[in-house]
Order: sequence, then C-alpha cells, then structure tokens
Amino acid sequence: MFNLSLPWWEFVVRGVVVYFAMLILLRLGGRKQVGQMSPFDFVLLLVLSNAVQNSMNGGDNSLTGGLIIAVALVIANWLMGFMTFRSKKISGLLEGKPEILIHNGKIFEDMLMKEKITHEELRSVLRKNGISELQHVKYAVLETTGEISVIGKT
Repeated sequence: MFNLSLPWWEFVVRGVVVYFAMLILLRLGGRKQVGQMSPFDFVLLLVLSNAVQNSMNGGDNSLTGGLIIAVALVIANWLMGFMTFRSKKISGLLEGKPEILIHNGKIFEDMLMKEKITHEELRSVLRKNGISELQHVKYAVLETTGEISVIGKT
C-alpha cells in the first residue's frame, strides 16, 4: 500500500509532463468552458484522463505514489496560475486572447470558423443577452474563458 515501485521523483516528473501535455492538447482543442462542453467534449475528457493514468503512475498503484502525483499536479497547476498572472506573454500563450466575433452587427465568419462556433450557438448567446437582431450588437467577444460577452448598441 505504501511501497513505491519507482523513485518518488519519477512520479513528479511523469505527473508534470502529462499535465503539460494535456494542457497543450486541450488548449489546441478550443476554449469551451466545462459548462459549455458538448457530450463529445465531456466523453473525450473522461477518456483522456483514463488514458494518461498509467503514464503518470508507471504501473505503481500505491497510495504513496498516487499522493505524490496528486501533490505534483496541484503544484504544477498553482505554478501555471501564478505564471499566467505574472506574465502577459505566458497568459496569452496558454489562455489565448479575446476574439471579436461581431462588430456593429457584422459577423466575422473567419473567427467563427477558427473558434468552431456555429451560428446557432452565437444566436443562442445573443438571445440569452436579450438581443434578437444582429444589428443591435455593438460587440460580441469570445473571452479567454470560453464565454461570449455581448455588448448591445444603446
């Protein structure tokens, strides 16, 4: 239960490498929030977590090994949060930058395609913001969190 089959530092290295690999893969995959995930996105996340489990623990199923990995992942996550807070360059690289989807009623189709947002998803967000017509939109911006902010014309 407490005996490790690998040196403790190998759990840390494995956990951190997998953490960054998954961060890069998920960043490349888009920026939807957990609440905005489609069933496909959710299943992918579940399957990915299972797929990388063995690469982190190296076949070791001890309690100690699992706790070492958990601590390493929490520290790596804290460090990423700290680094993105301190550096705009790192923040832009990892979190992206806001993208304008609509300006003065004009939809930027290239941005919708790049961010994989359908017209129906966009119209749904507009309706949630009380806007029924595109010409009433001053800006619609895809935020770095995956949310779409809408500013109506006054």
